[in-house]
Amino acid sequence: MSNKRFAMLLVPALLLSTSAFAATTPASSTVQPINAVTTQQQGFSGPSVGLKTVKAVLDAGMFSDDTPVTLTGHITKSLGDEHYQFTDSTGSITVDIDHNKWFGAQVTPQTKITIQGEIDKELNSTSIDVNYVRVMG
Repeated sequence: MSNKRFAMLLVPALLLSTSAFAATTPASSTVQPINAVTTQQQGFSGPSVGLKTVKAVLDAGMFSDDTPVTLTGHITKSLGDEHYQFTDSTGSITVDIDHNKWFGAQVTPQTKITIQGEIDKELNSTSIDVNYVRVMG
């Protein structure tokens, strides 16, 4: 069999096989690219170390500076600049949230949030230096 004749038989066979493959792939299926962007919230979601209530933070003592905390509650008011009053079921404390730590969150006094950060212990005051704000579902 000559090469031309073989090529003439091969081309229709290839065309038929690709159209048969296309017919077996559902038209409604969508293939996500490997680097597809998802809208899922980033970071770890699960148990964490550190103090869990405002009362525990306030009771922690004088050597508690930089102790990690994860608190769930509400920001009840702005105290000016980047300082806010944070309240949970055990009490209230001042929190310092830099503008770049909000990560796009929109919060009102009715919005339940979780904050993660460290205790900032001064001579006559205790506050929380917040690293992350997460709006609770």
